[in-house]
Amino acid sequence: QVQLVESGGGSVQAGGSLRVSCAVSGIRDWNINWYRQPPAKEREWVAGITIGGLTKYADSVKGRFTISRDNARKTVYLQMNSLTPEDTAVYYCRIANTDKWGQGTQVNVSS
Repeated sequence: QVQLVESGGGSVQAGGSLRVSCAVSGIRDWNINWYRQPPAKEREWVAGITIGGLTKYADSVKGRFTISRDNARKTVYLQMNSLTPEDTAVYYCRIANTDKWGQGTQVNVSS
């Protein structure tokens, strides 16, 4: 059974940093995407990483967020720096091209 479990959300002031994690189980080879859903807005794609470590970012986070993976730990990370209130959202990880999502982790950035 495939499972994704996010962790690491929390509250931070603008300009601060947070790292969220996505632990994956039940699948061998996987590409992962991070999404986020701000309050009263639609879910949007944030970043993705392939099995081989290739990364892509949405323009809104490029240069501030870094996605990485530890295959031995079967975990994907999203390091978020220079956070702004516009980054406030529930952050989700998803195995690419599947309906396998984590439960989400809340990130709040105050001004």
